[in-house]
Amino acid sequence: MPSSLPSGLPRLSVLDLVPVQVGSTPAIALRNSLALAQRAEQLGFERYWVAEHHNMTGIASAATAVVIGFLAGGTSSIRVGSGGIMLPNHSPLVIAEQFGTLAALYPGRIDLGLGRAPGTDQTTVRALRRDPRAADTFPEDVQELQALFEPARPGQPVQAVPGAGLEVPLWILGSSLYGAQLAAALGLPYAFASHFAPEALEEALDLYRRLFRPSRQLQTPHAMAGVNVVVADTDDAARRLFTSHQQSFVNLRRGRPGPQQAPIDDIETYWSAAEKDMAQRALRCSFVGSPDTVRAGLERFARDTGVDELMVVSAIFDPAARQRSYELLAALAGLAPRA
Repeated sequence: MPSSLPSGLPRLSVLDLVPVQVGSTPAIALRNSLALAQRAEQLGFERYWVAEHHNMTGIASAATAVVIGFLAGGTSSIRVGSGGIMLPNHSPLVIAEQFGTLAALYPGRIDLGLGRAPGTDQTTVRALRRDPRAADTFPEDVQELQALFEPARPGQPVQAVPGAGLEVPLWILGSSLYGAQLAAALGLPYAFASHFAPEALEEALDLYRRLFRPSRQLQTPHAMAGVNVVVADTDDAARRLFTSHQQSFVNLRRGRPGPQQAPIDDIETYWSAAEKDMAQRALRCSFVGSPDTVRAGLERFARDTGVDELMVVSAIFDPAARQRSYELLAALAGLAPRA
């Protein structure tokens, strides 16, 4: 696949939090995500990722490996994976077995993005039966996971079955310089969570590229950045759709996360001045508007960052409008549809 699209944009992928709308259910959210994954495959997106979050009534992807299997089973060619698995919540062996099983069922299509954060609150961390200090051994756990995907050695006492020899590609996810340094040291692709924590994006990308050491998986750096994208026929229509995501972000910071809310006409009536400032800083890497508006914004972002891939989050309340946003994005980027 070429390194850039006809529009000059980098490769485009989808990050789906499997949102549960107010008044809906996780079962409906999962079916909506499958429909979107199938459409993203047709449109020519590179990969489709879901993320591990726990104890959140507005997100239905807690059992991340199960969701990936559901999506991969309903598609045929798009890469499907995690963005990410929160490795401190799990033993490397269990993740190797889960993703080894997925890779055995869907060869050449499974990605394993790994995060260091718990993906939840500390009370839920305890409910997961994990030591809160598990994040301290993240580098060692990543390397243990790598080893479990390598061909088994004679006499190896513990093997991932399936998993050994499948060499599932790993990614390091992060929103700080820590992940950038680890990805560079291990020679792994790096995905930065600029869709909600953009503060260190430029410094992290520079550090990753400067310190990168080639590995068997990856010879040259490959950097991905998360962006929020909402495309509609007009700027006003897109900005209204985006208010669902803005509400969710404010509600999370208020300590009251819940199901995804319908869009509203005036977001200014929803948040305080301090909440608005916080949200605008955190959601700085958002591109909302008509196709022309979004194209100009994404092209500028791609030039400024030089990223190899954009991971697109379109947290739109109405599933049809969400699918339409990705269709408009595919068209403005010049994606090549899959047969």
